[in-house]
Amino acid sequence: MDLACHIHALFRATGRRLRLSLGILALVIPALLLTALAPSPAAAAEAAAPVPLPSLSATTTQVASGLRRPTALVAPDDGTDRLFITEKSGTVRVYHPDTGLAAAPLLDITAAVDESGNERGLLGIALPPDFADSQDLYLAYTALPDGAVTLARYRLDASRLEVLLSQEHAEYNNHNGGQLAFGPDGKLYWSIGDGGGSGDPFRSGQRLDTLLGKIVRIDVSRACAPLAYCVPADNPFVRTPGARAEIWLYGLRNPWRFSFDSGDGSLWIGDVGQGHWEEVDHIPAGKGGLNLGWSCYEGLEEFEGGDCAPGQEYTEPVFTYSPYTGGCSVIGGHVYRGREHADLLGGTYIATDYCSSTVWALRPDGRGGYEEAEIGQMPTQVTSIGVTVDGEFYVVNDLPGGLHRVSFSREEPTCRVDRKVTRWGTGSTVDLTVTNTGDAPVNGWTLAFPLSFGQTVVSDWNTELVQLSNTVDATNAPHNATIAPGASVTLGYLASHTGDASPPPRFMLNGDACAVGS
Repeated sequence: MDLACHIHALFRATGRRLRLSLGILALVIPALLLTALAPSPAAAAEAAAPVPLPSLSATTTQVASGLRRPTALVAPDDGTDRLFITEKSGTVRVYHPDTGLAAAPLLDITAAVDESGNERGLLGIALPPDFADSQDLYLAYTALPDGAVTLARYRLDASRLEVLLSQEHAEYNNHNGGQLAFGPDGKLYWSIGDGGGSGDPFRSGQRLDTLLGKIVRIDVSRACAPLAYCVPADNPFVRTPGARAEIWLYGLRNPWRFSFDSGDGSLWIGDVGQGHWEEVDHIPAGKGGLNLGWSCYEGLEEFEGGDCAPGQEYTEPVFTYSPYTGGCSVIGGHVYRGREHADLLGGTYIATDYCSSTVWALRPDGRGGYEEAEIGQMPTQVTSIGVTVDGEFYVVNDLPGGLHRVSFSREEPTCRVDRKVTRWGTGSTVDLTVTNTGDAPVNGWTLAFPLSFGQTVVSDWNTELVQLSNTVDATNAPHNATIAPGASVTLGYLASHTGDASPPPRFMLNGDACAVGS
């Protein structure tokens, strides 16, 4: 309630016109201003000093089972507290925290869906801002008979499916993308993979004459004949000859899941890699037309045999990891803006991986970079992270088909790693001091950490060190295998680099995240 409403309510409460003295006003107005301008509890918590990422712990609790290969979930803002969950075959199920998973589907479009192959099926769902009134929802799926990736509107009140836009995708059954989300501008965004196969055989990522390998942006609130939707006039390629006007971003491989940060409108994308790198991209609000690099680049590495045009500018990912972490397909998540855990991780982006189930936490560091940490494990084979109307997290997992609520807590690390870097030319030495900050001795240890792209270990000391891609496992030497509580061990390595000599950003000691010191 604003200040004018407070004063109006004060007049109405007396039942008569009041003559307020300057003295009364001097007391009342400042108090009203403090009330009107006071931040919400979530905003106040987020403004406080952030909890270091290694101090966060993510856990899950299963709340429903019996789903058949769930692919996505969304929460209608209609006061019902429901979740809508898509299943690969073409059904949408309903979950309510009080009554559980409803047996009968909300809708069934299996007659229209091609679910052949592992990656085809009903893939995405989005609800418009006016869903409570319109009862319209939007679905992304691969359509019969030929697997075309398709965007359709489903009218619940009429049980009617209306196809809006489709893209041919017949040759391969993988890389369909499938995320749908309404942006803060009210437009609908849809991700489509590069057409499948491997190595971008159609060179789709860098082409502007196809919707493959793109995120598209359209206005579904109206129609512009002969289209069943309108192309926003400020889309970046509206006036580019030969380009599809619906394109918002290009140079993507398989952007399975993306999301908008409700705090600042920025776009976070999890783009599944070819085999060397999984990546997360972070795009400022309203910034269309960017080239995210595929297939010239996979992550930060130039892709062998990729499609590289001279003079192109590419937007680099903000986070990458290699399959040597145990991962295989990044599952892009959301920035946490809920209330329940706002004091812990408000403003932190959470993602996971289909194979490793690692929970990744990312947060801008205020200096143009990003803090990062591994903060727990998801259930096996998570396919999607969803958000309730109140901003709390749920996940669905592919097999055996469950719904899980995500919780966060603070657990102080039992280790700390301090770093000392000496740089020169194309080389650097890194000295690490590992301190046991827990109450129990560590008997035998492995310190796992990533190196920045282009760094290669040449030699090491006080450890047995193995590098695979950018992933390092440093194991104790015989003389320093035990670290008593409060004690430290030192180790280090000499590395060559191609320009980035930054120290490792995160560390895991025997599988537990360590605080990062200097």
